[in-house]
Amino acid sequence: MADALHIVPESTLDAKELKIDNRKLVVSAVEPSQITEVAVATAMVGGAFSVIILALIALNHFQRAVVLPKQELKLEALKLELRSQPANEQLISQIRQLDLHIRQLRIRRQDFAIKGAYLLLGSVVTLLIASKCAATLRQKLPAPQPQPDRHDKQVRDAKWARGAVTTGLIVLGGAALLLAMIPEQRKFEIRNSKFEIPPKVVWPRFRGPGGGGVSAYTNIPTNWNGKTGEGILWKTKVPLPGHNSPVVWNDRVFLSGADPNRREVYCFDARSGNLLWTGPVQSPTVPGAKPLELGEATGYAAPTVVTDGQRVCAIFPTGDVACFDFAGKRLWAINLGTPDSAYGYTSSLEIYRNLLLIQYDQENVEEEKSKLIALDVSSGRPVWQTKRPVPGSWSSPIVVEVDGHLQVITCGNPWVIAYDPNDGTELWRAKCIAGDIVPSPIYAGGLIFAIEAYTKLVAIRPTGRGDITKTGIAWSAEDAAPDICSPVSNGQLLYLLTTDGLLLCYQVSDGKKLWEKDLQKNFLASPSIVGDKLYLLSAEGVMFIVEIGPEYKEFARCELGAPCNASPAFVDGRIYIRSSTHLYCIGK
Repeated sequence: MADALHIVPESTLDAKELKIDNRKLVVSAVEPSQITEVAVATAMVGGAFSVIILALIALNHFQRAVVLPKQELKLEALKLELRSQPANEQLISQIRQLDLHIRQLRIRRQDFAIKGAYLLLGSVVTLLIASKCAATLRQKLPAPQPQPDRHDKQVRDAKWARGAVTTGLIVLGGAALLLAMIPEQRKFEIRNSKFEIPPKVVWPRFRGPGGGGVSAYTNIPTNWNGKTGEGILWKTKVPLPGHNSPVVWNDRVFLSGADPNRREVYCFDARSGNLLWTGPVQSPTVPGAKPLELGEATGYAAPTVVTDGQRVCAIFPTGDVACFDFAGKRLWAINLGTPDSAYGYTSSLEIYRNLLLIQYDQENVEEEKSKLIALDVSSGRPVWQTKRPVPGSWSSPIVVEVDGHLQVITCGNPWVIAYDPNDGTELWRAKCIAGDIVPSPIYAGGLIFAIEAYTKLVAIRPTGRGDITKTGIAWSAEDAAPDICSPVSNGQLLYLLTTDGLLLCYQVSDGKKLWEKDLQKNFLASPSIVGDKLYLLSAEGVMFIVEIGPEYKEFARCELGAPCNASPAFVDGRIYIRSSTHLYCIGK
């Protein structure tokens, strides 16, 4: 037959040729050794990719664990600086830029970690498959037997191997390209153009950010009347009494209240005044314990609560400390033991990073009961505590930044002492005050200001180490001084307000007294600064608004019509004032 297939004897053919109907067909038959070489090369590429990607993942982890926290600490330090310079636009811009940079890095690092894991998985799989192929092909094959279709099988195997290797390389290359391109395009093309720091309405502790009584907001009301309701957005009854001040975080307002039998933490809706939840705080029952006797001026709930935006913590004169989340769930509660205090415990709380700081001063310095305590805010577990060589005091600690380092500033007869907030190590001390210490210190114009009741104002340079009594006192003014109200300053001028209504103004730079004014009212709430105005809330509920300057100039008087002992909170367009029975919100 014409179409019959004539097979040429194998001995007459070239190793890579077939003859069909006298026509030569050339077949590129790939030898097993060549496939093995390709598989080995692919395994080496997969291994190299794996090592490189693993190194990049390790570097990425280092940046997330080390570099980002350092930048976040720098951001925190800048925010602390902003507390004393709320109108510094350059500082605000620097904070915004650094915050954006940190957010971008955090997203990139997270995105890289996810895609790096997928890419590492792909390269390892490629390595394993290629290694398996190479190992299989290197095995000694049995002696080949004459097979009519031996060359066809070799062609199919070669095509399969080439296709597998090519596909693997394409997958690796595509994944690498995706890893390099996606984070920038997907994550930031929207946020880069219109990035803004999410607005936070924050007054997180006694006397606001930094404890200095200075508002970062200037759009604060200057006109209201509690009797007619003008300017009063809402008024809500507080279930239990207390002299502590309102604390605000966005749409939440926190207070505490107590009587001889109950201790509670309250959360109010900042927009409507509705009571959202009540958090009870129970003391352990101690058989035979004497009932706590406290003065009316301090009461059972004098310390102001503190919040970090996720939790709110409170302390009571019974030694009870409790922490709640924003939904009202109690996270933990402990009892430090009833403090030995002549009038009742009043020191407010401070939060530094993850630490709840408690100035727990007690009577009889010889018994060494006084200490500064740091608790883990998430668990209540003690982290560190430092003994203090002082008797009982009633002032509150503040955290300030000095030359790039943070310090906890405390006052107690006869010392002003600074500590490292990370471990409680004492940094410096100055022997400069005496008597019952109630006013809290402030930091302004590079100086620490402390008050000895009735007699003295002291300005301290906080840059030294050890005992700086002889070297660290910048100046002092022996004059009328508050016994309760804490000072306030804008960095250039400093104001003192006595209980019987004497308002004094000093220059921060040298302590020169510029003027004094008798307001003829009683005051228990500490003064506050809002922009270019000074806000002074009397015990009768009258707010004096005074222009800041080298002479006394009254701007307005606003009557709430209710007695007030607690310092107000100033946030965006609103003032929150606690009277003896109610919480008020003033605004437009």
